[in-house]
Amino acid sequence: MACAAHAFCATLGGSNDKPEPWSSSQTVQPADLAREISADAKSAKPTIVYVGFRPLYEGAHIPGASYHGAAGKPEGLADLKAFAQSLPRDTNLVIYCGCCPLEKCPNIRAAFTALNEMRFTHLPVLILPNDFNTDWITKGYPVEKAQ
Repeated sequence: MACAAHAFCATLGGSNDKPEPWSSSQTVQPADLAREISADAKSAKPTIVYVGFRPLYEGAHIPGASYHGAAGKPEGLADLKAFAQSLPRDTNLVIYCGCCPLEKCPNIRAAFTALNEMRFTHLPVLILPNDFNTDWITKGYPVEKAQ
């Protein structure tokens, strides 16, 4: 399923030749996050933040995820930082985008870098290699739509 954001991502061209700003220990796979958010309420749920484009968030997002602007744009990054400022630095803060293939995503690296610089100690990136639809929705993981 193609989305409007793919057209934008296609204009970025090529792949990300730089190493990712996160390590493998700072990632979470879709199946693991789906299991974590579906588990009994006994365990603390992560704070999940969608850092991509609003139309995609409104179409479908991970239950409980909040939207704080597209992190690839200055105003979106400022909104994300303002939201995160009041959070304890040990918050389990999962970030994801999924607008397009991860290697071309204009949002996730900016979000991770900003939050990492704010010294969050539990900052996993949800790994969506293709996009949110392919790697989350079609796998049958839970979604909700914006109200």
